[in-house]
Amino acid sequence: MIQSIELQVNGETQTCDLQTTLPQLLVQMGLNPRLLAVEYNGEILHRQFWNETEIQPNDRLEIVTIVGGG
Repeated sequence: MIQSIELQVNGETQTCDLQTTLPQLLVQMGLNPRLLAVEYNGEILHRQFWNETEIQPNDRLEIVTIVGGG
C-alpha cells in the first residue's frame, strides 16, 4: 500500500508518495531540476544532497527557477 504525504511547495499544499526523493518530486511536478534552486525547510539545499533527500510529511519547499542572461 502506497501512502501519500502532504507538503508545502511555494506556499501551496502538494501531495506525493512516501519515499519520494527531491529529484523525483521535481520531475513529477513537471520541472527541470537542472534549472532550479531549492530551499528545504528554511535552508538552501545544495544539489549534491538532492538524491539522498526523501520528502517527509509537512516539509516546506521553496523552489525558484534559475534564469540566465546578461
